Amino acid sequence: MNIIIVIFLSYIIGSIPFGLILTKSFGKTDVRKIGSGNIGATNVLRTGNKSLAALTLFLDVLKGYVAVTFTATYFIELITLSALMVFLGHLFPIWLKFKGGKGVATYLGILFSLSIELSLLFIFTWIVVSLIFKYSSLSSMFSSLTVLVVTIIKDTALRSFDIESKFDQDLTFVLFIFFILIIFTHRKNILNLKNKNEGKIKI
Repeated sequence: MNIIIVIFLSYIIGSIPFGLILTKSFGKTDVRKIGSGNIGATNVLRTGNKSLAALTLFLDVLKGYVAVTFTATYFIELITLSALMVFLGHLFPIWLKFKGGKGVATYLGILFSLSIELSLLFIFTWIVVSLIFKYSSLSSMFSSLTVLVVTIIKDTALRSFDIESKFDQDLTFVLFIFFILIIFTHRKNILNLKNKNEGKIKI
């Protein structure tokens, strides 16, 4: 029964399309009909409304944090399942025919709940890469890879000292899945980067 509760609540929370709700409510625009057609903060920014984009980013981060923190409080043994389901909810929301966002903001919210250190590492890496290359997509993919690699190194180090850490092993596994899914959701961006027509961040 607990598994059903966690799967249902985490997915439903993750599937709330804040970008679409906000742009339709305040900007009177369907964000799916502009730019990349994505419901995330980056595409909301293309409406020209920075406030809505910032609010979308905050709420997408928040839903990842809320779902995982709730599970950690009441069903700690199912925390990685909750993390996966809220992420999948954002990527594949039932309300939008399973066409959701790219998952980066929700991923960050999950990280904030699981590990402050990893979330800060993600933010730091994203900022550095974006300042150097000025590509949001590249920054997101590289940052998620960095978090995964650091977690693997930490997990390997713990095992080398014969320290049992099932949570770290579970975390490594779910972060690997997140990385693969983030690469999947950025497949068009990867093609654009290859063809040198990916839009740059305007700083």
